Amino acid sequence: MASSSGVSTPLSSTTTLSSPPSPLLKALPVTLDQEVYNNPRLSASNVVEFIASRNHSSSTVYIYDLAEQVGFGTWTKEWAKSGSGTAPVVNLQTRAGAGLSLVGRLSEGTSRDTVKGAVLTAYTTPSGLSMMAPSLSHIPVATPTSRLIIQVPVVLSVGETFSLSHSLAPLASAWSLLPENLVVFLSSTPQQTIDFTMLSYKLTDCHVVHFFDQHGSSRETGHSLAPPLTQVPNNGSIAEVFRNAGYKFFDYFGDTQAHTVLVLLNGPLALTAATFAKQTAGLGVLIVNVLRPWDESAFRNALPESVVNVHVVDDVPNTSTQGLLYVEVFGSLLENANVAVHAHRITPSQTHEYLNKNSAFATFIAGFVPGVQISPLGSSTAKRVLIFGAPQAPITALSRIFEALFISSKGVSVRSVTDYDAFSKPGGIAATRIVLSPKSEVTDFIPLAVTMPFDCESNGTVDFLAVLDQSLLKSHAILNYARRGATVLVITTWTAEELYSNLSLEVTSLIAELNLRLFTFNVKASAAELVGASGPTSDILQLILTHLTFVRLYLGGAATESKVLTVTQPTLGEMIEGISLEKINAQAWSGLEEVEFTQASQAGSSLQPFEFNAIVVETEDETVVNGARLSSWHDAAKHLIFPAAFSPSVEPSTQEYPQNPALHPESSDCTYLVACTVNRRLTPLEYDRNVFHLEFDTTGTGLKYAIGEALGVHGWNDEQEVLDFCKWYGVDPASLITIPVAAGEGKVHTRTVLQALQQQIDIFGHPPKSFYTDLAAYATTSIDRHALLFIGSPEGSATYKKLSDKDTVTFVDVLEKFPSAKPGIEKLCELIGDIKPRHYSIASAQSVVGNRVDLLVVTVEWTTPSGVRRYGQCTRYLAGLRVGQKVTVSIKPSVMKLPPNPKQPIIMAGLGTGAAPFRAFLQHFAMLASQGQEIGPVYYYFGSRYQASEYLYGEEIEAFILDGIITRAGLAFSRDGPKKVYIQHKMLEDSEALAKMLHDDEGVFYLCGPTWPVPDVYQALVNALVKYKGSDPVRAGEYLESLKEEERYVLEVTIIYFHLHP
Repeated sequence: MASSSGVSTPLSSTTTLSSPPSPLLKALPVTLDQEVYNNPRLSASNVVEFIASRNHSSSTVYIYDLAEQVGFGTWTKEWAKSGSGTAPVVNLQTRAGAGLSLVGRLSEGTSRDTVKGAVLTAYTTPSGLSMMAPSLSHIPVATPTSRLIIQVPVVLSVGETFSLSHSLAPLASAWSLLPENLVVFLSSTPQQTIDFTMLSYKLTDCHVVHFFDQHGSSRETGHSLAPPLTQVPNNGSIAEVFRNAGYKFFDYFGDTQAHTVLVLLNGPLALTAATFAKQTAGLGVLIVNVLRPWDESAFRNALPESVVNVHVVDDVPNTSTQGLLYVEVFGSLLENANVAVHAHRITPSQTHEYLNKNSAFATFIAGFVPGVQISPLGSSTAKRVLIFGAPQAPITALSRIFEALFISSKGVSVRSVTDYDAFSKPGGIAATRIVLSPKSEVTDFIPLAVTMPFDCESNGTVDFLAVLDQSLLKSHAILNYARRGATVLVITTWTAEELYSNLSLEVTSLIAELNLRLFTFNVKASAAELVGASGPTSDILQLILTHLTFVRLYLGGAATESKVLTVTQPTLGEMIEGISLEKINAQAWSGLEEVEFTQASQAGSSLQPFEFNAIVVETEDETVVNGARLSSWHDAAKHLIFPAAFSPSVEPSTQEYPQNPALHPESSDCTYLVACTVNRRLTPLEYDRNVFHLEFDTTGTGLKYAIGEALGVHGWNDEQEVLDFCKWYGVDPASLITIPVAAGEGKVHTRTVLQALQQQIDIFGHPPKSFYTDLAAYATTSIDRHALLFIGSPEGSATYKKLSDKDTVTFVDVLEKFPSAKPGIEKLCELIGDIKPRHYSIASAQSVVGNRVDLLVVTVEWTTPSGVRRYGQCTRYLAGLRVGQKVTVSIKPSVMKLPPNPKQPIIMAGLGTGAAPFRAFLQHFAMLASQGQEIGPVYYYFGSRYQASEYLYGEEIEAFILDGIITRAGLAFSRDGPKKVYIQHKMLEDSEALAKMLHDDEGVFYLCGPTWPVPDVYQALVNALVKYKGSDPVRAGEYLESLKEEERYVLEVTIIYFHLHP
């Protein structure tokens, strides 16, 4: 069934049950170009990766984590494993200083790598590029053998549902930081995307940034993308290179005598606006292909002489931020008194609305040309197909086979893209949009998001709708996307009566209102009649039966059994799994039923919209969802939403933000469900400590915190370790257990074993002595029982201490050590108890960051004397968080409080992650200073091992110093010099000032970090008081102790030892 070229056919084993693998993995090098170009099964994004990763294009490809999180870079990594002309790949994390490694590599002017050619390619997103911008300001001048090309897939997570949209808003404040010698251009259509990619490597004397539409067009399949013009000469100016390739810096569309012109950066909104302009008198649209270098003359020449009003549309994070495009346009037209330039600052949420709400963008444009009617976009003869299903269900590959049916047609244009919703339903939802048009009518490239929006509140646009997962009809408003009179196919095991009883009043009313023709097909039963038992053969036949049925409905009244066979046989063949296609087609023909509805039998619950919030890359070995490598989509659900299916009933609440008992019913804390928005490593990858910065979005939770307070994180156990334990213990992880709610007055909650052991029960925690005694009652052998009783007795204290402190055994270790002691799983959960929240000092001031809370964390891991590798449970959980993942947290008060008077001197001493609360202090002081308030002296002492690796928040600290927020900084990096220097040594240098602040000026001293420096720090302060305030050591010590009572000598320290839950 597979072709010999190395490209998977629609029915090859690799594509039947998932998206097709890359055709490049097994192709011979001499045929690569033939397989990539004019191949409608590949997206433009695939081709961009192919061009960029060739060793004749790049000497090294640097893939930042943010790029792979939006589905770009995974295939480059796969190709690098197989060689065949792929450049070496380096994986990088996006963090402060991102880009310095690239600049450093290009600055090695005499290095061996640079001499032989260091043409570097980097993959990142607009958010990643904004973090790289300060580093790129140091980039050396480009040469043919030393330059940087950055490929930037444009897609951004928006709002509380994390819906994906196209926006350059993260760069609004970073444009000015990018060096002038960086060429910036933007593409939109699939063909333009690969052409501009090739041009980015043709400009041999420039560093280049290329933005392309990863939200939509570059992920589409069905296009036969022509090879880029490789013969374009690379000498001459940038404009000449573009012109030789058939492109310009600016493209104008619309009325040549327009009085009103919109200016937009190239992208999906620009394409949509251009199409509106072509059919609207008095309106023009100018699309910017090249943002840098900005060509004022070319811009003015591209505008019609009749223009009076120029409206500039800028992507910005908020309406108070000035966009770069407006600045460039305003400067170009400054001397033209006849033209007025208007700024329109478009936020990501507005862009999302314009791309996904029917007529929203048309309404926006109509406001510039009063009295003009904006017509709907898209060909009236185009057929719009929408297929919903579960991501890894066998028949979800229907979209690929249906698309392949038309790809070979010379007269039909095919466009297809699959989007995923990973949040609203366990297991996720896949939605494939397909548009089929006569090639003779295709003139404009309009984003599919605009012509087929996921908009439940407006009139639907879909002609043919397939629902491959019957449960979606009960949970999601998918029928709202159908137009009046559309055809709907539901793959279901329900009978017509069962379907009738399962649909809500809202659904059946919509079916009647839109006059939808709804057909059902029990494909499992039909496949069973052909092959009997379920299995791979049955899966393939279910897919083929569904395809044949859908083709029949697509053909409409012209369909006959023989015609469906004639149409599908060229792509499917005559025999499938030893069964003739004719027999399969006959089975499909007889199994289809049309269902008519009169009224609903039940009201039903409200239905959810489909939200595009995940991009998926399927390789031969794994599923990559938003950059997370998962073995299945059920894993994705567990990672992206809290999976607790059973929880106590919710009591009515009058609170503005009522508590959700499903979060942690066993906890008495006030808990909040927040979303991780940033997880960035601060120390280098090769460094032996992983210190990382976390940010959580608290919007809509009601979470409030004071400066210096701590965030309690309710971490999860590692899933694979839990599953391994379940297998050893002989318990089904999917079985249900009932657990009493702590202090719940007899209340219980029901969860699966997996949910309980992963999310709640502390099975990898440190067992107390009583556990050994309690467990002994369940031992069935005398040896185990007596050993457990001995360890739990006073006589066994030495043995317990060794197991606890040296071997750091867990509950699971004890159970494995004494295997005859196996209480029932519910009883075991009671014996072990719950995972306690781990508290981390908050590293942000809410008065400054708003609906956000930041943490500074270091992972804890160690090896026991017996060679067993141990990990801190909560730090391991936090280190593995993905952007968008929800986390349950609580707030804990702290002794780290600011003094009531901001003029009081502040002395802060932090070691390592002990710097966290002081970052919050400094943010607050900076805000007060910006408001004109006077603040007192601020002394900041920080200690770690190496400045290059562990100067935590170093850029911010240096900025606070320059701005005068920090009066004096004592930085101690103990391993950087020949002699170890600690913070107490830096404090000794400032003894006189410290003594004055503490003794005379009501200063406050804070120490945060491990306990070991406390005596030395204490002695340094005692010595200062003795030397400069005429005290003696005893009285000086007593004075410091008295400051504790006044909350002016504050210690928040942790005993550092090998433990399980840092």
